[in-house]
Amino acid sequence: MNNNIISTKAMQLLHEGAVIPAHPLALDKHRKLDEKRQRALSRYYLDSGVGGLAVGVHTTQFEIRKPDVNLFKPVLELAKEEIDNYALKSDRPIIRIAGVIGDTNQALKEAELAAGLGYQAVLLSLASLPDASNKELLDHCRAVSEVIPIIGFYMQTAVGGRYLDFDFWYEFAQIENVVAIKMAPFNRYQTFDVARAVVESGRAEQIALYTGNDDNILVDLMTEFQIQSNGEVIKKKIVGGLLGHWSVWAKEAVTLLADIKKGTYSNDSGKLLTMAAKITDSNAAFFDAANNFSGCIVGLHEVLRRQGLLEGIWTLNEKDSLSVKQKAEIDRVYKAYPELNDDHFVSENVAAWLK
Repeated sequence: MNNNIISTKAMQLLHEGAVIPAHPLALDKHRKLDEKRQRALSRYYLDSGVGGLAVGVHTTQFEIRKPDVNLFKPVLELAKEEIDNYALKSDRPIIRIAGVIGDTNQALKEAELAAGLGYQAVLLSLASLPDASNKELLDHCRAVSEVIPIIGFYMQTAVGGRYLDFDFWYEFAQIENVVAIKMAPFNRYQTFDVARAVVESGRAEQIALYTGNDDNILVDLMTEFQIQSNGEVIKKKIVGGLLGHWSVWAKEAVTLLADIKKGTYSNDSGKLLTMAAKITDSNAAFFDAANNFSGCIVGLHEVLRRQGLLEGIWTLNEKDSLSVKQKAEIDRVYKAYPELNDDHFVSENVAAWLK
């Protein structure tokens, strides 16, 4: 088992809590990889102060793995190169996470590729195994964990995920090379299932909890679970986020998490809930919640296009487009919450990122 892929500094940061954007895919009008803009996105996130990048995940589009597309390795390589270049000018640790999907054979190949490129952990999606039993899923997870540390992924059903019960998460948390879990069921009951399972597994100190609940970001980050286990109350917090939402307005996401850590919202519940509602409303526009999230990727692309980071909103699926009224909704939240965007920061730096 390779337990040493993730460095001590990166592991410390993972447990302290970090902003980790889910990295989008930059395409040109021919729906081919736009390498210049793909690099620019990575540079934007790194200069924004994020603690890590997650590449090859849902926001990067799972279709990058199709044989006729064949972009999984190239996008991992580009992000690796930009992180390496950033490391030459900064001693800040950056957590390198690759998304891994598919059956066990595919997942192992992807994990081995990620490890070979210097990624420190993989975000392991189980959406490709909709009918597998808990035992089959756990065997799959254990196999991947022999290659590289894994981050569990509870992906919401509306975008292709599957239901995972408490018993699964309890057993999953006991896998030695699990270092974190991203909770994204968009469901409070199921989010709590994960937190309780981690505590009752006895590995609360070894597994970091990250929110993927883009509909409830701030409240998640302010939540401390108090869970009884073996006759004592164990406290467990959601320390950071691995979020598609944070692929836009990333500079302000970094500010948000810093404010949380320094207690800005701790003594003002009104301020907390007001800000939480603003962020959730913005996410509804970006992710196209009104249309069951059908525009969740192109909505993010539209924000990045407006900022000049992307040329267009193209995805690998020609049918993808903004839903009716989605553009108007993005216009609305831009006007309603100007304090949440980082347009000024991007405008000052985008030319340099695109060089």
